Amino acid sequence: MWKNACVIGGARSGKSAFAENLITATGRRRIYIATAEAWDDEMRDRIARHRQDRGDGWETVDAPLDLSGALAAIPADAAVLVDCATLWLSNHMLAGHDLAAETGQLLASLAACAAPVVVVSNEVGWGIVPDNALARRFRDAQGRLNQQMAARADLVVGVMAGLPFALKGRLPGAPA
Repeated sequence: MWKNACVIGGARSGKSAFAENLITATGRRRIYIATAEAWDDEMRDRIARHRQDRGDGWETVDAPLDLSGALAAIPADAAVLVDCATLWLSNHMLAGHDLAAETGQLLASLAACAAPVVVVSNEVGWGIVPDNALARRFRDAQGRLNQQMAARADLVVGVMAGLPFALKGRLPGAPA
């Protein structure tokens, strides 16, 4: 059984659905930590669809910036899904926060969390080099964050076209 897992993939790859299944399979109380902020109608609709797709049985905690605080409050009998590290990082970047300090705090909070945690994150490094400094800075920071989370995770799963592949550890249910 994994304690900390990362599910990484591109946009609309199926990573959130796979991560939700990992959490559901634990049989524990399910807590969803949401990092998105609804700045416009389209994002509000997106968040509402995401909640509806998850269905009943999930407790939602909104933590667009204080992910460490949200993780510290998770009880040991739960399983938690953080969706997603990419929005959390962009929230901090746009707020002008110290990304290295925030990342260090997040990594410590993930390690200290009493419950199993799955973090969803986007792989943003497979495209072209962005044409502006902010986008390049974000891509680089996201790549570093993904590497640091993956190095500390027991299970790292890539998802592409809805299909999971193990990058580290063994997929639950896969033959030994």
